[in-house]
This record gives sequence, structure tokens and C-alpha cells, in this order.
Amino acid sequence: MISNKTWLAATAGVLAITLASGASAADISAGKLKSLKAEAVAGVESRAKLAQVMNDEIFSFGELGFQEVETSAYITKVLEQNGFTIKRGVSGIPTAWTATWTNGSGGPTIAFGSDIDCIPKASQKPGVPWHDPIVPGAPGHGEGHNSGQALNVVAALAVKDVMTKQNIAGTLVLWPGVAEELVAGKAYMVRDGVFNGVDATIFTHVGSNLQTAWGQPSGTGLVSIKYNFHGESAHSAGAPWRGRSALDAVELMDMGWNMRREHLKPEQRSHYVITDGGDQPNVVPSEATVWYYFREQTFDAIKKNWDIGNRIAKAAADMTDTKMDYAIVGTAAPRHFNKPIAEAAQKNIDAVGLPKWTDDEQAFAKAVQKNVGSTKQDGLDVKLKGLKPPEEKPESGGSDDIGDISWIMPTITINYPSNIPDLPGHHWANAISMATPIAHKGVVAGSKVVAMTALDLLTQPKLLAEAKTYFTDVQTKTQKYVPMLAATDKPQTQINANIMATYRPEMKKYYYDPDKYGTYLEQLGIAWPVKQLTPPPAKAAD
Repeated sequence: MISNKTWLAATAGVLAITLASGASAADISAGKLKSLKAEAVAGVESRAKLAQVMNDEIFSFGELGFQEVETSAYITKVLEQNGFTIKRGVSGIPTAWTATWTNGSGGPTIAFGSDIDCIPKASQKPGVPWHDPIVPGAPGHGEGHNSGQALNVVAALAVKDVMTKQNIAGTLVLWPGVAEELVAGKAYMVRDGVFNGVDATIFTHVGSNLQTAWGQPSGTGLVSIKYNFHGESAHSAGAPWRGRSALDAVELMDMGWNMRREHLKPEQRSHYVITDGGDQPNVVPSEATVWYYFREQTFDAIKKNWDIGNRIAKAAADMTDTKMDYAIVGTAAPRHFNKPIAEAAQKNIDAVGLPKWTDDEQAFAKAVQKNVGSTKQDGLDVKLKGLKPPEEKPESGGSDDIGDISWIMPTITINYPSNIPDLPGHHWANAISMATPIAHKGVVAGSKVVAMTALDLLTQPKLLAEAKTYFTDVQTKTQKYVPMLAATDKPQTQINANIMATYRPEMKKYYYDPDKYGTYLEQLGIAWPVKQLTPPPAKAAD
């Protein structure tokens, strides 16, 4: 791993020449680019406090998808104060926005994206290695989405400084992944042309290593859809024959889908929750809703399973003499990442390396792994995993609507080591490290890589051309982007409003105040490093 002090000293002379020459982006050589990256790295390090504050403040908001009101207001305020132009409410989503800054005329447009929503019932005190919610039952950052925008903002500000000093032409665009846990934001933004004119996207997502990949990774695309059944109410005991149960239709649909699972390819993943099953037992439910995710690994396979689901839903309605309609919540294309940009990013990852973890941090991570029953209990990663090529037969798994963006322009995802390996995912345990020095170190490391990779794209026309050639001649040669949203589909921005209305008043009491406390741990009265690593004895029942 390159020492930052050594790197800066070694390139000081080259940097001075670059500053004096005012060279254009097209003229920047490899040696000059190295000096610019050193300057960007220094810019990230000088903003480590900003990264920590943003990370911790967003963690304290803990907002569910479509309700990221405090989060979006805070991030856009920081960007606006630093010269970015904000467009709010894009694609009809109140918490979606873009932040744009341009230097000079012409030059590439590079976008930085990261998700901002959190997980239901995942409230958790950071730095406590067992379940200890801040507000019992409330949502929390059990995916770690509080960290990505802190990373991107710091990287963008560091790159902005370099562009200004060096007269590098180009545009930086930042945007949030709204309601990613609902997979319900990015496809609308793509459909509505929000990313028109962007040359490439660097997306960031929390992980436990510093890495990137190209081609199709493990995982799936999906359709998220709510089936609404409409029947007729009646007294469940006095005149049930006069009723038509919408809940019966939901249950029949679920039974039909579960019977069909056996005859679908093993790569598919599908799940459902009944979001409305009626009001009380003595009233035949006149309305009922079931919410499905249909996941598969190709556009055609997603569409096929969606069609099967529609037919089963219609059959359930026919059997119960009810009516059925559906509403799309969101869609996600299978992801495909750009090889040339990923290879460039990997070189920057190799230069930055993983953070240096302390013995206390490793002990804490091992305790968390032990307390949640992880199979891996050897703490934080200490070796880079390297560039991940596409798998010959990708494993199935989760989805991310960054896939839609990856099919309209060259895109990569950079994972950064702010979390602990081998945790359950979508779980309170995944929030434990996310406002601790572990998260802060991971954010700074990732921010350096993003800033360096953005400079590659801004100053190396050949790289951007190669990225676009890969996109057109390899990725999309035979498979084009298949939008799964109709022009009439609208973001379901009312989702999660009631949950946040219930918990937000209590959660506000615990919002981070950086003017009074150095860190969120300090505000919560949690000492770091943590000395007690095992849960206290359970209280005896009365």
C-alpha cells in the first residue's frame, strides 16, 4: 500500500509543473495524473471530519424508503453550501434530487450515486455488540446506507478542488438511491431522463472489503408489485354467503404461486407479504393486498415470472368472484458493470489499500460476529480481494436498481469496508459498526478510491472511450436495456409514511448534534474502544 506522505512528497515537483501549466484534461499525462490523485487523496483526508459527521448524522435519522426527508435535506444543504446546484423532487419523488457542479465548458459528466434509506425494525445503538435499539421497534441503518453519501460528498468536494485548481473541464453530478430497499427509485429516474447527458456513473455501496467488479455479478433483477383484490363485505357469521372475500383471493394466489415454485428455475427468488388482510374477523374482508418480489437473472426470465404471477392473481380473483388490479412499486434490471472503469478503479484500490484496523476494532468485530452466530468469526478483512470478474454461472441472490443505470451508461459499483464481514444483512446487527471508527475509516478509504477514479475519467479520454466501447460493443451488443416500467406507473411515495409518523417523534430525540458532540457515540454515551464485548445476563422474568 502506498504511503500518502511518500506519495505526496514524490509527486510535489510534478504537481507544481501541472499547476503552472494549466494543462487541459486531454493533455494530462500519467505522471501528472498521479500528482492530481495525490492532491485528491489529501483533499479527502482533510475532510475526514466532514465524512464522520455526515456518516453519523445520516445514521441518526434512520429513515425508511420514500421518507428520507431529513437525510435529503441535510445532504443537499451541504452540497448547496459547496457550490452545487440542487434540483429537488425529481421523478415525482419528494426525497429524490440531483446536485450538479460544472467547471469550464465541455468535458465529461461523471455521476456519483449511493443509497440513503434504511431497514424496518433495525434500530440499533452503534458500538454495542448485541441487540440494543435506540428506539425499540423503530427503523435503523441495518444495511449501512448512512455511509455512502458521506463518502461521495467528500470525494466530490476533493475532485472539485482539483478541477478548479487545474482548470479541468467537466461536470460532477451527485444523486441519491431513494427507496432502494423497496427497489423503487432508480428505474423511475432512468425512465424520466434524469441521467441524460451523463457519461459514466460511479456507484458506492457499503461492504466489508474495498473492491469492485465487472460484468454480471451474483444477484438478480426484479419486479416489485402489489396485487389488490376487491370483494364484498358481509357479517362473517350472520351472512357470509353475501360476502366475497378479498383475503381468500390473496391466500389462493399465494398457494398457487407456492405450488408453481417447484417448476421454476432454481435461480429465481420470490417473496411476498400480505400488507392488507382485512380489518377484523367478523367482517368479510372486502379489500386485501399482497406485495410480491419476482426475481430472476435476465430480463426475459423476470418478465416470464411476472406474467405467471399475473395469471395466478387473475385466477385467484376468478375463483373468489372478486376483482383484481395491480400497482408496480419498482423494478430493477440485472446488473452489468463496466470492465475498463472497473480495471482503472482496481488500480486505485490497490494504491489505497484497506484501513489499518486496531486490535480493539478487531476484537469488537469478532465479538459482533460471535454474538450473532456468524460462521466467520475472524474479524475485519485485512487483505484486498482483488477485481472480481464475471462468474461463469452467477449465483442468485439480491437485487439493486443500480442495474437500470448500468444498462444506460458505463457504470461500476465500489464496495468499501465500513461493515463487519458475515453478518445477516437487512438486520440490526448490520447497524452496529455503522457509526463507529470502523465505518469512518471505511468511508475515507472508499472516498479516496472514488475521487481517484473520477479523475481517471475526467482526465483520460482514452479510458472513457474504452468504457463506452465496452458498453456498446460487448455489454449491449446483443442485449439492450428493457424498461419494465410503463409511462403511467408512478412512484408509491406513500409507502412507509405511517411507520415514520409513528416513530419519528421519538427518534428525533436522538438526532446527532455535531455542534455539541464530537461523534454520535459520544452523544449516546458509548465509550470507544468498547470494553464489554459480551451481552449482559438476561433479566429474570417477574
